[in-house]
Amino acid sequence: MNRRRILQILGTTAALWNLGVRAQTDPALKELRIGYQKAAVNLVIIKQQGALEKRFPNAKISWIEFPAGPQLLEALSVGSLEFGLTGDSPPVFAQAAGKDLLYVGAEPPKPDSSAIVVLPDSPVKKLADLKGRKIALQKGSSAHYLLVRAVEKAGLQWSDINPVYLAPADARAAFERKSVDAWAIWDPYYAAIELALKPRVLATGRDLSSNNSFYLASRPFATRHAQAVAVLFDELTRADRFAQEHRPEAIKLIADFSGVDAGVVNLFVQRRPRSPVGLLSAQTVADQQRVADGFHKLGLIPKPIRVADIVWRPETAK
Repeated sequence: MNRRRILQILGTTAALWNLGVRAQTDPALKELRIGYQKAAVNLVIIKQQGALEKRFPNAKISWIEFPAGPQLLEALSVGSLEFGLTGDSPPVFAQAAGKDLLYVGAEPPKPDSSAIVVLPDSPVKKLADLKGRKIALQKGSSAHYLLVRAVEKAGLQWSDINPVYLAPADARAAFERKSVDAWAIWDPYYAAIELALKPRVLATGRDLSSNNSFYLASRPFATRHAQAVAVLFDELTRADRFAQEHRPEAIKLIADFSGVDAGVVNLFVQRRPRSPVGLLSAQTVADQQRVADGFHKLGLIPKPIRVADIVWRPETAK
């Protein structure tokens, strides 16, 4: 893990307190609906431990699971959620579609947590062999950008491949029955297929995609409840320390709650770096702008966007 990036995140978290936002509680908060996915380690831990119920005794806390980030951000944009976690691509597609939401926080990159895989007996041996092949992926997910970068690295054009847009469960079924030639996927689905089928990995995010994780919020929530965001950062970072220092207990919490096999959880947690939560650094915003520019260059989003336009600045929310 890049120590500098961790220190940047911890420093930006401290900026909330320097601005006078105290992470104690938020008496004005009456409802907090949180969207999460199975691999949202920090969120799952604080849910299982009942941490937010203690920090927000006056609020009703609700947890809603989503199969992928695009569905989560759709719910956020229409007012069904206040807060949620996704990978790098879903916010780009949401912003390009005019959805009203804000980046409020980020975790360090997780380049080993997503991959492009093929079955062990596949004739596809390298990324260039994807030409003319069917590749399953969730449209607008972090795996989408990973595939964009992989195609570019292989010297191919996006038009050289046949993307097949499927949610993870449907993608796995198509992959297993060989209806597609490859699958671009993230954890825990990546870990699950690794253990079940031992596929060959054509590429991970290494040298392709930072695979950042972002916490997003509705504009009304971030604007009115900066104090609550500080509490969330505090608890999420505490949960990360728990995951690092109490690995067996964390794996059990995640497995019990998500229904994902403990062996799968163990595998994806092992390759997950330390993940404290803080405001977006300038480097993270730049990384995310590259994601947006990459999708626009290929015509996958209809217009150019400026990521910084929807990055939350807590000083404006005081």
